[in-house]
Amino acid sequence: MNKLKTIERTVLCGANAYETKYHLNEQFSGLPTAILDELKILCVLFTEEVGGIFTIWFEADGTVTLETAYEDDDFYYDEVSSGLMIREVRNKRRELFESLEMYYRTFILKEKLNKK
Repeated sequence: MNKLKTIERTVLCGANAYETKYHLNEQFSGLPTAILDELKILCVLFTEEVGGIFTIWFEADGTVTLETAYEDDDFYYDEVSSGLMIREVRNKRRELFESLEMYYRTFILKEKLNKK
């Protein structure tokens, strides 16, 4: 009998254009204010530009994932534009996401840093 491995993910933050809400996982409220502000601006501007729901996750290994979703009856949502915008955000904010991954691996997963 094969057992499927459950992939655990942790939401960092997200914004919802339908409810005009922003959410930050309280587990990460201790991040520096500048990073929290940047994440909020990023999420809110994304949903204002594209619509739908935008979420930033930590995968089980600490990798940051950006996702977008939309409601079935949202005919204004553009999947192509959202995909392009995710790519653009990932490229422009590469250092931010790398820092967040290091933070997660160090403080949440308790991995030891390799000293060079």
